[in-house]
Amino acid sequence: MKAFENKFRSLLGLVIPILAAFIIGAILIIFIGENPFLTYKIMIEKSLFSASGITKTLHFASPLILTGLAIAITFKANIFNMGVEGAAVLGGFFACVTGFSLKGLPPMIHISLCLLTGMITGMIFCLIPALLKAYFKVDEMVVTLMLNYVVVELVKYLAQGIYRDPSSGYVATYSISENAMFSKLFGTDITMFFLITLIIFAIIYVVFNKTKFGYEITVIGKNPEFAEAMGMKVSKNIIRMMLISGALSGLAGAGYLMSEKYRFTLDFSGNPGLGWDGMLIALLGNHNPVGVLVSSIFYAALKTGSEYIGIYTNVPKDIVSIIQGILILFLSVKFINERINFSGKIRSKMAKVELKQLGGNSNESIK
Repeated sequence: MKAFENKFRSLLGLVIPILAAFIIGAILIIFIGENPFLTYKIMIEKSLFSASGITKTLHFASPLILTGLAIAITFKANIFNMGVEGAAVLGGFFACVTGFSLKGLPPMIHISLCLLTGMITGMIFCLIPALLKAYFKVDEMVVTLMLNYVVVELVKYLAQGIYRDPSSGYVATYSISENAMFSKLFGTDITMFFLITLIIFAIIYVVFNKTKFGYEITVIGKNPEFAEAMGMKVSKNIIRMMLISGALSGLAGAGYLMSEKYRFTLDFSGNPGLGWDGMLIALLGNHNPVGVLVSSIFYAALKTGSEYIGIYTNVPKDIVSIIQGILILFLSVKFINERINFSGKIRSKMAKVELKQLGGNSNESIK
């Protein structure tokens, strides 16, 4: 019964922020003078229930699934890796360098090398905060947030200087070789990158739910002191989790570049970015692999649907950005509450006040 109650609360935690965001979005659409039901109907139908829409949605969901999993695997252990954005950008950049630097390789080998480069780069990026957290107890949230800014300046310097394509009219690297590009499958937007993402998802799902390592992640997240006392090597597992997170992030950046961008630009990761979107998705999916998968498709559907809104209605597609922003706000509150247990502290204080009142009433009745 308790398990059912926990699942129900988890479901409510997912549904309520989404409903609230859409209700506020509907109010704004009404103020514009448009029909919110028609707007949402077009957005959902075109992004999820049409052949071109669903393939485009799944294509955009591919890197988000990976960044969502990258954050979920660390959040599950109560480790707050805010460097997924930096790892994804860095992985995409150096996968791009590998993509245009190597010539004459067979497509399978070239694509594999680019993906491997992205993963290794992401792992190296996450190794720094992992070691600081594991052996020196340095707050990983602060370190990873600061490293994101280092990455921004580093790739900007390299993209504007050494690796800039002089024939481009804007700041961009050379385009990757055709042999390093993921080709579209069956005339749709889906590429092999989406299939690779599904394989990675299946592996992470098994690791989370069926292995000793997955069990240790859960225990470390709930009580690291108990985990250490039970013989689990917490420091070693922290490093391992951060390396997996970095590999997933770097793979997301590399795959996105090879299936969508084909060259690195300063706006490569978009706004707010693959990593920050992944954080929202992990929170929305309650740090569960299946939840991350569903949330990624939902989030990508919003992006795909926004393009159709501008075509079929007079509602600006920016309304989707507003909905996403409201969703981020609600989920941020949820995240902060999970971190400091704000609602639990309020309930505890209220209970103490009630006990005092009951004590006062009982004293008065005795008198």
